[in-house]
Amino acid sequence: MKRLIATTLLLNALFVALLLPRYPWIPWIAADALLLTGLFAVWPGGRSKQILAGAIGALYAILAFFALSDVLVRQSIGRPFNLYLELGVAGSVFDLMESNLGLGLSLLVVLMLTVFFVGLGSYVARLLSRLGAGMSGKAGGLLAVVGTITVAASWLPQSIAGLSASRLAATQIQLAADTHQSTLAFRQRLEDNPGAAQITPLSGLAKTDVILGFIESYGISAVTDPRYQPVIGARLDQMGQKLNEAGLHIVTGRLRSPVQGGQSWLAHTTLLSGQWINTQLDYEIFLASDFPTLIDDLDTTGHDTVAVMPAITEAWPEGQAFGYNRIYESSTMDYRGPALNWVTMPDQYTWSWFQRQIRDRATTPLFAELALISSHAPWVPVLPVLEDWDSIGDGETFNQWKNSGETPASLWRDPERVREHYALALDYALNVAAEYATRHVDNQTLLILLGDHQAAPLITGEDSSRDVIVHIISADPELLTPFVANDRLSGFSWGAQPWKNQKGPSMAQFRPFLQQHFGAPLDAIEISDTGGIEK
Repeated sequence: MKRLIATTLLLNALFVALLLPRYPWIPWIAADALLLTGLFAVWPGGRSKQILAGAIGALYAILAFFALSDVLVRQSIGRPFNLYLELGVAGSVFDLMESNLGLGLSLLVVLMLTVFFVGLGSYVARLLSRLGAGMSGKAGGLLAVVGTITVAASWLPQSIAGLSASRLAATQIQLAADTHQSTLAFRQRLEDNPGAAQITPLSGLAKTDVILGFIESYGISAVTDPRYQPVIGARLDQMGQKLNEAGLHIVTGRLRSPVQGGQSWLAHTTLLSGQWINTQLDYEIFLASDFPTLIDDLDTTGHDTVAVMPAITEAWPEGQAFGYNRIYESSTMDYRGPALNWVTMPDQYTWSWFQRQIRDRATTPLFAELALISSHAPWVPVLPVLEDWDSIGDGETFNQWKNSGETPASLWRDPERVREHYALALDYALNVAAEYATRHVDNQTLLILLGDHQAAPLITGEDSSRDVIVHIISADPELLTPFVANDRLSGFSWGAQPWKNQKGPSMAQFRPFLQQHFGAPLDAIEISDTGGIEK
């Protein structure tokens, strides 16, 4: 009897643990654990019992992996774990681990997790298979009845008993079904809206270099969260002053990103396409659709279209689908300095190389998208901004910071220090961008600096806004006037500080806005408040 009670309590604890991602809304009693315990307690021993126990143990191990993944995904990108989506980005997750931990340690982590979950499943199987031996059948039967009643009671509005394993499995099945339906709807929306497939030359920018710089993890929390506002708020004030002294003008606003904490390419694609793309599946459907983007608009206008992607370290066939004339990635940017954990090269080198190798050699107006990655996790080390840009060259000067600072594994033991480094890394990225602007932005340049997404919930807190900050800079104020004189892209104003209390429009509204104000009106497209495209 004591063994039955002990096993029941242990299995209950293991099954309740599957719902930890829902904390504090978790039950005290896992109804499915009680039912399984009772059934196995009265089941006669034999091979069938061993096989079923093994199957349930394997299922438990899988569900435990889902539960842990749910915690990590919620803390990383601010949404629940969705196996239907996560399978498409598993390779990217391992690449991120490898960049921060190295191949050997990453493989060791994977091996240890595999051993842990296999051991956990085996332990559950062993507990179930040993039930009944030397135990009272009457007690087991009573427990099975209690388990059945508890399963039924779990459907009632109460917080004592609930389903755990079955709820977790049902959640993944429901998420898969919902995601599949959402994907079908997105595909249909593309097919049903021919207006979105129009290419619109942006004649108002025909003689203007358009530079689109995505600053990693530059979200609105940088100025609304009191943990970061003193650093970033002061930096924006300094940036505004520097630009003013250089004869430049700046407009600042907010846009709502489709993602948080990661999957930057979904934000990039949303802004470039005018389509709300918030899942990997929608991204793949969009690339296969051959729909045009802002790249096509500016290519038709006569711009040379270039992508500068220092974070790309492997083949990137998706880049070709966007239709850039040229794509530069980490291996083709002539960098001779050190990698800085995940960051392949500092932003100051990216800006310097872009100016020397691309802009200074350009013979036609340029459209360039730059991915600026110094503010990407793990936010260590944080480099100083070099005053002498001419000394940057091929980046060998950055070797003095090779292996500097502590390791990411050491820093990330302390969440408060991680947050401090996030602010410092973002401060560096903004400082460098402002320095570039004061040197190289003129009245034939439209520099658009914006975040790709908010940082992870570990940094911003739960349920934070998905808005990112947008700065638009030029020496010609007429290029900036449309951003503050139209309500279609509301919330933009003169200066370097964004409005803190007004939500931003969707990133999907940016391309239609540019088409409306710098090219022919795109009457066939309307963007709803939620970012969806309507006819």
